[in-house]
Amino acid sequence: MTVAGTPPSTSAADRAASPGLELLDRVDPRLADIVRAEEERQRTRLQLLAGESFTSPAVLAVLGSVLTDKYAEGYPGARYHAGCEIVDLAEQLAVERATALFGAEHANVQPYSGSSANLAAYAALLVPGDTVLAMGLPEGGHLTHGSRANFSGRWFDFVGYGVHPRTGLVDMDRVRELALAHRPKAIVCGAISYPRHIDYAAFREIADEVGAYLVVDAAHTLGLVAGGAAPDPVPYADVVTGTTHKLLRGPRGGLILCGAQLARRIDRAVFPFSQGGPHMNVVAAKAVAFAEAATPAFARYARQVVANARTLASGLAEQGLALRTGGTDTHLMVAGVTGLGLDGQQARARCAGAGIVVDKCAVPGDPRPPSAGSAIRLGTASVTCQGMGEAEAALIADLIGRALRGVRGVAAEVADLTARFPPRPGQA
Repeated sequence: MTVAGTPPSTSAADRAASPGLELLDRVDPRLADIVRAEEERQRTRLQLLAGESFTSPAVLAVLGSVLTDKYAEGYPGARYHAGCEIVDLAEQLAVERATALFGAEHANVQPYSGSSANLAAYAALLVPGDTVLAMGLPEGGHLTHGSRANFSGRWFDFVGYGVHPRTGLVDMDRVRELALAHRPKAIVCGAISYPRHIDYAAFREIADEVGAYLVVDAAHTLGLVAGGAAPDPVPYADVVTGTTHKLLRGPRGGLILCGAQLARRIDRAVFPFSQGGPHMNVVAAKAVAFAEAATPAFARYARQVVANARTLASGLAEQGLALRTGGTDTHLMVAGVTGLGLDGQQARARCAGAGIVVDKCAVPGDPRPPSAGSAIRLGTASVTCQGMGEAEAALIADLIGRALRGVRGVAAEVADLTARFPPRPGQA
């Protein structure tokens, strides 16, 4: 079977990455081919999406374990189903490791995603109709920061703050003006396409001035925080939400951190208010990811992610792309492509044709619709997982520049590069 034009591979690397495929070959060969085709796609293309990385083999092993069978509504020691004494241990371990890793008094490891973590945080702190101040979507905010297509924009009165038109940095003076004018019940800081560190202390000061809760959506930076490569929001925030995939390299899921005084409200907002039974295989895989994130090797990875991002951003600027804020402090960057005569959608397509996976992206004040955008958004977590360093980041910038200009032969160079750096090097 061929999926999206990519023939499935039966290499040793495939079998190592998905050891259950031999069984799937017998039970459901069509789906086995689909899995192999996705493995081939991941292995043969440069994965530069800001919200993706490669999980460790240990995380994958737990995700495919018998823990997926257990129904465990509730919390350890207070489940609604019998037979939870073993999975209780897994969740307790995940909570212990999360609180130790991030220095938090309480952690809820059950949220299914970052969006569901945000839903629970809002449910714990707000009632429908409350005013919330958050980064506007055109400025880099997330759907859960007030989009009318999302529960957040339908249930709460969101006011959007933005960035300074000259620097592209969050305009803290304007944030304070809006907070004083609207007196929000909560202030949310965090973004999906803002490449700089956020001044949590300044947000805390404004929140205290107007009597608001401070919610930090750290979905994109939590892995860097764990590795000591980004500022820690926990000392400043009432609630921190995040994802356990992205830079943490764990399973797809969410996480909530808070102080002891909000623990019960957060837990009840997750279950029974917004979710049913937790996915215990995912909860256990989060425990694995937290343990891995506490190691010196992970700290080296986090620092390398940032070093690679800065090198890639500098290289893209040399290729004629316009870097939002002039660069990056984190793993991600937003690079304008209109100087090359392209919009974001066209740039993404040209990169895809060369085997380079990036996202299109709008920029503040973008005259183009979100379906096109004026930029691309990239991240360096996946290529860093593969063992690439700053030399490869510089090469990737050159490859992207030539791909955007329609130069032939880039795909072959991408294939050569990815062949030398498999997604899980120890299994290749």
